Amino acid sequence: RIYEEGKEGIPEHLYLCETDVEICLIGGSCKSPIERFWNGNDMIYILQKARHNEESDTVEESKPDDTSYALELLPKESSGPVALSVRTAKQLISLYTMVQNPDMSHLKTGELVVLPPLGIRCDGSDPEHTYWLGAEPLKAGKKITGINLYMVACDGPTADKSCFANLEELIMAHKTMHHSSIVGFYRSAQYELLRAAALEDTIVESTSNIYVDMTWNTVNKILETPPLTSAATLNITLEAGDPGSPVYQLYRELQFLLALSAGLKTGVTQWPEPLESESAVEQVQELLTDLKNKLDRFCISENENGTEKIKCDTAAVDSSIKSVFSERGDLDFAEQLWCKMRSVSSYQELVECFTLVIKSLERGEIQAWIHQGSSSLLGKLIQQSYHGKIEDVSLSGITPIQMLLEIGLDKMKKDYVSFFIVKNGSSLLFQDYFISTSVDLQEQVHRVQKLHHMLEIVVSCTVLLQFKHENLFPLTQVCMKYYKENPLNEKHVFQLPIRPAVVKKFCQNDDPEIWKVDISSGHGQKEVRTTWQVSTNPPVEHMTSNNTGLFSDSTVNGSSEERMYYVAMAKCSQVHFS
Repeated sequence: RIYEEGKEGIPEHLYLCETDVEICLIGGSCKSPIERFWNGNDMIYILQKARHNEESDTVEESKPDDTSYALELLPKESSGPVALSVRTAKQLISLYTMVQNPDMSHLKTGELVVLPPLGIRCDGSDPEHTYWLGAEPLKAGKKITGINLYMVACDGPTADKSCFANLEELIMAHKTMHHSSIVGFYRSAQYELLRAAALEDTIVESTSNIYVDMTWNTVNKILETPPLTSAATLNITLEAGDPGSPVYQLYRELQFLLALSAGLKTGVTQWPEPLESESAVEQVQELLTDLKNKLDRFCISENENGTEKIKCDTAAVDSSIKSVFSERGDLDFAEQLWCKMRSVSSYQELVECFTLVIKSLERGEIQAWIHQGSSSLLGKLIQQSYHGKIEDVSLSGITPIQMLLEIGLDKMKKDYVSFFIVKNGSSLLFQDYFISTSVDLQEQVHRVQKLHHMLEIVVSCTVLLQFKHENLFPLTQVCMKYYKENPLNEKHVFQLPIRPAVVKKFCQNDDPEIWKVDISSGHGQKEVRTTWQVSTNPPVEHMTSNNTGLFSDSTVNGSSEERMYYVAMAKCSQVHFS
C-alpha cells in the first residue's frame, strides 16, 4: 500500500507497523541514509524502531481500524533515528523475502508486486556489530528471480591501525564467500581540505566544508595515498559570513543592504548599531564640504587613472590575502555617499543625510561625478544638477530607504563586477543576469546575494587552497551556471573536477576523512560486492559516539596527530529462487 501511494508522490510521513516499527519510503530528492554502501535505486524503504509520543498516540486513537498510522517524518529536535534489534531486523528481512518469492503463492499475499529495496536500521547488539540489514529483489524482466541480501557492520572509533584489515585477506574472504576467482577493484578517498588548510595556515575556523573525493583503480595497500592518476572532484559547501574571510566587510555591507530591502518590503527596517564615533550626518557633511573645496576632485581622479587601484593585471588573483578583494579606486559620488551612510542608525538620520545632499545639489555647491548608466533616483538628480535644476523629491515614506538601497545596489554590483571580470576574467559569463536593472529591486538584491556567495567560494579557494586562475575560472563558471537557474542556497554542494596535483600536498600531509575499497565480482544482476571503509565520523547516523572526528589523545607527538577511525564492512550475498 505504501508503494502504491509512493507512485503518485513520495509520502512525507512515516507509517507505523505492528506498533513498534516505522516505515519510510525514500525517493526523489531525499538522500538515502545507506547510499554510501548501497545505492543506485530511485526508491528504498527504511525501517527503524518507532518513537512513541503523545502525537502518535493521538493518531492511533483516531484511527483504531487502520493497520498503519501516519507519524511525523521529522523527529523532535535533538532526537535521531532509533534502531531495531538485529533479531527483529532479521525477522523483517525474512518476511520481505517471502513476500517477494513467487514460489510462496500459498501465503495468499495477493498479486506479486516487485517492491523497492529494503533497508533496516540495526542496533549493533550482535557480535558482528551489525548496523544495517538490507534486501533487494533480483529481476529478469518483470519476474523476480532472487534476492540480494546486504549487511553493514561497524566498529570503533580507534586510532590503532594495526587492527585494520589486510587487503589480501579482504580479497581472499570475498573470493571464498562468492566462489569467484576474478575480482575487480574500486578505491576512493575523501580529504577535508578546509580543516587541513586551517591547521597549516592558522586561518580562523569556518563552518564551511571543502573536501575532495579521489577515485582510482589500482591498489597496493590499505590507506594508501591516492596516486596522481586518480580522478579528483572538489566539493564545496560554504556558508557566507565567516569573520575570518577577506571579504567579511563586504558581507556586513550586504547585510545592511538586505535590511534596507526587508524594510522596503515590510515597512519595518532594522537599523544597525553605530560602529563609528562620527554619525552618518557628520560624515556626509564632511564629504559635501570636501567637494565644495575640491570641485574637480573626481574628474582629476577619473582622468588620471579610473582603475588605478583595481589591479587589473592577471596576477592579481594570485596575490596576497589583502589584495584578493580590495576596495575599488574609482568610487563615484553616490558610492562614496553609500560608504558614509552605511552607519545610518535611524530613519530620521537617513532623511537628514539626503536633505543635506539635495540642498547642496540645488544650490550648485557641489559638482558630483557618477558612473555612466546609473538608474538610481539620486543618480538622476545628480545628472539634472549638471543643467542647474533638479526636480522636487519628497523625502517621506519609503522614498529615502529606496534611494539608499538603489545606490547601495549600484555600488555592490560594481564591486563584484570588478572582481569577477577584471580579476577573474569571467566577463563572457556575466552578461546581464546578475547586474540587470530590468527586474524589481527585491530580485536585484537576491541576485547580489548570489554574487556574494560566489565571491566567498572563489576567495576561499584562492586563500585557503592557493588555487590559480586555471581552477578559479571553471569554478566561477560552475557557480554562475547554477545561480542563473536556481535560488540562493548556501547548502548546495558545488562540484569541480580538478587535477590531483592541485591538492597533492593535502593528500600527502593529512589523513583522509574517508578511505574505502570495493571488491567486486560478477556482472549486472550477478554482481556481488564487499566494501571495507574507515571514516573519522560514524558511517551510520544511528551509531553515536562522543569521539566523533577527534584526534587520538594518545598519539599526539608534537605536530603529529593521528585521526581516530570507525571501521565499517559491507557484504552482500544472493539467494536465487527455484
